[in-house]
Amino acid sequence: MKNRLAWSRWWVVFVYATAMAWLESAVVLYLRTMAGRLQPYQADPLPLGTGLALAELVREGATLVMLAAVGWLAGRTARSRWGYALLAFGVWDIAYYVFLVPLTGWPQSLLDWDILFLIPLPWWGPVLAPVLIASLMIIGGTLLALGDLPDHPLRPAGWTVATAVFGAGAAVVIFMADAIAVAPEGGRALRAMLPTHFSWPAFLVAWLAMGLPVADLARQWISRRRPSLPPLTSESSLSPS
Repeated sequence: MKNRLAWSRWWVVFVYATAMAWLESAVVLYLRTMAGRLQPYQADPLPLGTGLALAELVREGATLVMLAAVGWLAGRTARSRWGYALLAFGVWDIAYYVFLVPLTGWPQSLLDWDILFLIPLPWWGPVLAPVLIASLMIIGGTLLALGDLPDHPLRPAGWTVATAVFGAGAAVVIFMADAIAVAPEGGRALRAMLPTHFSWPAFLVAWLAMGLPVADLARQWISRRRPSLPPLTSESSLSPS
């Protein structure tokens, strides 16, 4: 019964995140049409003259609040709330790109450049990079949410979580690397900047670091479902009396 309820919550979060992804892709279509930037790989991706920059920054923050809120409402413990929030974020991120294809004809490839975020500096990267991170969020979030049993919850080892935090920080720096390089030159340089190289080797190392707690959770999940063998009978008990 508890497992069925957990799966019901999982599906509610999944549907919510998918609907939110359509809303996000539609809003991005409106913004990019108004700004003349359906292809995001352009200098000044959200021109200040449109008056949309501040609204876009606040919208990004509001999106994170909404994803965190659904995780809080769906979960019953801190772990399950984190799990559902990660699930929502991952589904939203991937579905967003899926919906953009019929709406805008972009992306044409997983290697197309996208401006991923604007806070605190512009994040740039190929579409494949956030999709890989979102995949980890979906798997790890599902394991956390569905594996949070009162008697034996799934819990990643502390060192894997610390390594994942370091990997996530490294990924953020990789996404913002070009923006960080030109930031001392001011806002005009940031808006004119277009990245031309993405450090895939460094990103994949960071991604593997982020995947360590997910792998640990998967190991525990498989171990929990593996049928336990009966204890070996001692030789003494087998010997005739």
